[in-house]
Amino acid sequence: MLRSAVTLAALVAVLVVAIVAVPGASRAEGLTPGGYGWPLSPRPEVVRGFDPPAKRWLAGHRGVDLAAATGAPVFSAGSGVVHFAGVVAGKPVVSVMHPDGVLTTYEPVTATVSVGTTVVRGSLVGTVEGVHPGCVSACLHWGARRGAGSAARYLNPLALLGAVRVRLKPVGAVLAAGTAGGQARGWA
Repeated sequence: MLRSAVTLAALVAVLVVAIVAVPGASRAEGLTPGGYGWPLSPRPEVVRGFDPPAKRWLAGHRGVDLAAATGAPVFSAGSGVVHFAGVVAGKPVVSVMHPDGVLTTYEPVTATVSVGTTVVRGSLVGTVEGVHPGCVSACLHWGARRGAGSAARYLNPLALLGAVRVRLKPVGAVLAAGTAGGQARGWA
């Protein structure tokens, strides 16, 4: 019994080392800690940031544009299931649904996966096909949202990486209610 347990433990250790030590060509490098990583490798330049509209039906930029070359591999930002791989409004798009309810989208991307494929963070999902509207040269538009239809809420995909700093600033009425002699209580 002890001999088979030791053999099994050794086999598991060898498999873990083999999986971790041998990088696959279809996995992205430089993944961030946590559930999500960059969809391009190496870490790309953000050429256009997230600019959500004031009202959901108004114009805005519901994602970020990342500098990329045509043909660059695109990786799933997180583990999940391919939700869509096809053409929307003349542009090739890949979408991945993640277990936390976030749907990430990648465009213009020629898919190397099909709907229903299970992917892990860093799995190859396609290649950049060309220029996205608003970019001067080839780039990847990376979007994220939670929910669907009228309940959909677009998210800044950089927040999935922890790359967005949240700065809380007091609002006039809130600050006035908590002040004593012009200073907010408990604040230096």
